[in-house]
Amino acid sequence: MSFTLKIVLAVLGALGVIVVVTSFERPPVNVVQVGQRGTAMELVTNPRTVAAQLPRHAVPEPTPPLDAAGQKASEVYENVQVLGDLDANAFTRLMIGITAWVSPEQGCNYCHNPENLASDEVYTKVVTRRMLQMTKTINASWQAHVGQTGVTCYTCHRGKPIPEAVWSTDPDPRRTRGIVASAAGQNIASPAVGLSSLPHDPFTPFLLRDEPIRVTGTRPLPHGNPATIMGAEWTYGLMFHFSAATGQNCTFCHNTQNFGKWESSTPQRVTAWHGIRMVRELNTSYVEPLRPLWAANPHGPPERGDATQSRLGPGGDPWKVNCSTCHLGASKPLLGRPMLADYPELNAVTLGPLRSASR
Repeated sequence: MSFTLKIVLAVLGALGVIVVVTSFERPPVNVVQVGQRGTAMELVTNPRTVAAQLPRHAVPEPTPPLDAAGQKASEVYENVQVLGDLDANAFTRLMIGITAWVSPEQGCNYCHNPENLASDEVYTKVVTRRMLQMTKTINASWQAHVGQTGVTCYTCHRGKPIPEAVWSTDPDPRRTRGIVASAAGQNIASPAVGLSSLPHDPFTPFLLRDEPIRVTGTRPLPHGNPATIMGAEWTYGLMFHFSAATGQNCTFCHNTQNFGKWESSTPQRVTAWHGIRMVRELNTSYVEPLRPLWAANPHGPPERGDATQSRLGPGGDPWKVNCSTCHLGASKPLLGRPMLADYPELNAVTLGPLRSASR
C-alpha cells in the first residue's frame, strides 16, 4: 500500500470517526414507545442532556401562605381591579410572587409609583393587569392544552421582564433588490426554522394570522385543491419550531407513515392543535392590543427600564408568544411542575373590563 493511499485512508477514517461521534449519542439513552410497533414512534431522551437542562427549568420555592386578613384586597387598597376579591394578605403574597417572577432586579417599582401605589402612571401596571387576565384565560379556557398543570407568570418570564423566547414579525429588510426581492422569505438561515431554507418567519401566518396549516390537499385536482407549495413550506417551518420548542422529533405527534392521518397520531397532536389556537388568541387578544403602551415606552418604565432591550421588534410590533415562550426546549413547561397549585390566587383574577387608568 502506497504512502499516499495510507494518508487518504487515514483522513477518511478520521472523517468517519467525526461523523459517528457528532451524529450519534453515546448510550445509555431512554426510549419510550408512543405508537404502534414497527412505526418507529418513539421518544428518545438522553439523561445527560436532561440533567444539564434542569437548572433552566427550576421552579422557585413558593412564598409561604399568609394567615387570612379577613378583608378583601379591594377594601384595603385602592384601584385593585382584577384581584379585588382576594383576601388582602393573599393579594400581598401574590404581589411578592409576581415581583420575583417578572422583575426581581427592578423590584416593586417596576410597576408602581412608590409614592402612590394606587396610581396607574407606570404603564407596566396596566400591562400586568392584562397579563393576569391572560393567565386566567389560559388556565380556565385552555385546559385542553395546559391540563390541570396550568401556568403562572413565571412559566414565561422566569425572572425576566421580557421572556427569553419571544418573536415579532420580521420585515426581512435583507432582501429588497434585484432578483432576490421575491425570495418569499427563504434562504435567510433563520434559527426559527433550524437554519434551513424554509421561510424565515413561520409565526406570523399561524400564530398571529389564521392561515391553513397544511402540506397536502384533501381533494385531488382539478377539484379546487387549496394546498399550495408555499403553504407547505410555511407549515414545515412551523413544525421545525415545534420540534425545537419541545425538544422532541416528529414522532412526538405524528406517525411518519402518514403525517396527515389523525387516527394514527399520538394524543400530543391534539394537544398541539389546541396550543396553536391558544397562542394565536394570546397574541391577538392580549399582546397586540397593548402595542400603544409598548410603543410609547419602548425600553420599559423610565425609572426601571432597560435601554439594551426594546419592547418592540424590528417591524415596530410588540414581542409575542410562541411555543418556546413556555416550553424552552422541554416537552412540558418547567418539566411539568404544577406551579399553579402553589398559587391558587391566580384563579381569582377577574376577567371583566378594566377601568380607565387613574393617576
